[in-house]
Amino acid sequence: MDRFLETALTVDVTSAAVAAADAAVNEASRQADLLIGGRPAPGSPEWAAEQEGAAGRQREIASQLVHFRIVLASGVDPFGSVVGLRRWGVTWELIARAAGVSRQAAHERWGRRVLETLDPYGTGELGGPVADDEADLRTADGGSR
Repeated sequence: MDRFLETALTVDVTSAAVAAADAAVNEASRQADLLIGGRPAPGSPEWAAEQEGAAGRQREIASQLVHFRIVLASGVDPFGSVVGLRRWGVTWELIARAAGVSRQAAHERWGRRVLETLDPYGTGELGGPVADDEADLRTADGGSR
């Protein structure tokens, strides 16, 4: 076999795949900000207003939702984005709407992993403003683990 073909078929691509996925996630953030309308320049009156009011939080959540949609559409695993959204207090309903699926489908797809990440010891302390909106989605055994 030709040495180039042999290399193409046997070289370890793991680190290259991780680098490509990381680049895609970073570009998704940039694109999300552009689609939302860009961010105000640091120190500007608009920037100051967003730092002190609800507008900044709303912009950040909107940007994170667009980021999630871009990552999902690009075929990159959106798990990190889902964890970030939950840490911002975003509900499963809103995540589901962004993914184009039902609330139950979104929770079934990512809920267990998100909970294991945010509460690795099972203490019930999620360490932030995670939305408390999944009691009706938990399994019959009383938990989603």
